[in-house]
Amino acid sequence: MKTHFIAIGGSAMHNLAIALKDKGYQVTGSDDAIFEPSKSRLEKKGILPEEMGWFPEKITSDIDAVILGMHAHQDNPELAKAKELGLKIYSYPEFLYEQSKNKTRVVIAGSHGKTTITSMILHVLNFHQKEVDFMVGAQLEGFDCMVKLTPDNDFMVLEGDEYLSSPIDLRSKFLLYQPNIALLSGIAWDHINVFKTFDDYIEQFRKFVASITPGGVLVYNEEDAEVVKVVEDAENYFRKIPYKTPEYEISNGKVLLKTEMGDIPLSVFGAHNLLNLEGARHICRQLGIMDEDFYEAIMSFKGASKRLEKVEREDKGILYKDFAHAPSKVKAAVKAFNEQFKKDKKYGFLELHTYSSLNPAFLEQYDHAMDGLDEAIVFYSEDALKIKRMEPISPDLIKEKFKNDHLKVFTNAQELHAYWDILDKTKGVFLMMSSGNFGGLDLMK
Repeated sequence: MKTHFIAIGGSAMHNLAIALKDKGYQVTGSDDAIFEPSKSRLEKKGILPEEMGWFPEKITSDIDAVILGMHAHQDNPELAKAKELGLKIYSYPEFLYEQSKNKTRVVIAGSHGKTTITSMILHVLNFHQKEVDFMVGAQLEGFDCMVKLTPDNDFMVLEGDEYLSSPIDLRSKFLLYQPNIALLSGIAWDHINVFKTFDDYIEQFRKFVASITPGGVLVYNEEDAEVVKVVEDAENYFRKIPYKTPEYEISNGKVLLKTEMGDIPLSVFGAHNLLNLEGARHICRQLGIMDEDFYEAIMSFKGASKRLEKVEREDKGILYKDFAHAPSKVKAAVKAFNEQFKKDKKYGFLELHTYSSLNPAFLEQYDHAMDGLDEAIVFYSEDALKIKRMEPISPDLIKEKFKNDHLKVFTNAQELHAYWDILDKTKGVFLMMSSGNFGGLDLMK
């Protein structure tokens, strides 16, 4: 099968391209910019474009599938040529469904926690050498590629994202998967640039639950009121399995999970991660993994990339980085950090740089998000606001919306870096929350 990727360099797209190459497909692609690690990984597989840019001449009538990434625009010249030739154009999730429509599809959805839960499930399955196809949005220890597609495996585990499928398919990605088994971890308004109201956002999850195949299974977080309402209002038939935060304690800095089999020591921390773990356990049950085997495997789970991930510094300073940027994720990460390091001086850094997080109307969702930290720092770039053609935001407004008068607010990367440089990283603990890089801040220094 001959496939061509328009915007092959994306974090998800390049993993799919590699998976198809490994499956024996003929793979080509284009992009206007490709960064690491995508660049090296594509080059290693021999499918890195020779030059950057869009080339309509690459689109020929013998291509079986064109896969369109969100990074491309509606007026992309390669897309126009594909339409002109009448080629089959897939969004990323649409193509994944085509690859898994004869398998049992397990879809992990929710505003927060879905990457960690999917990662936990895959870690447990890998530990016990249970083969499944999968797609997950973060790099995992022990996995070379975050997409796996085979002709033989019975199950496919998919991280279900509510964001748009492609520039020409404005459905939420997870609406295309039609799960046999699903999990819903939580609902908290996100992607305000696409979903203008909270009800519009919730509607995507109503549709997701409605897309569960007849007689399927939904594992859901019973501690989330919005999730419970969506589940209770669903009219289609499926089996409902609720889960909640399990009992645990922190002893000598180690998290111990309380189970019928005794205390299970964990390498992750935070109530939200324990809640994620419980959801993963119920899904693994559906895949034939008994609780005893689940606990045996989960002890060695160290977390998904950039999800409370410890950075090993040469000076032995304690620093964790987290992808948290949406309000619910920030609050969960800060709460976990405060609980884990009660006796230490705690520094929390948050970068605001998504469209939602820089929208004044959305900022109130961050109320008290940084409470409990000894030093709370928020950074956003005034230059980024100009690039996004958004109105300026004052540091005073940030403090007001966060309801934190002691917040330090930086709008200039150089000033932030100067502040960082004077801090003694061996005294105190540091939580760095961003889906960016704090204007190029080196966390190792």
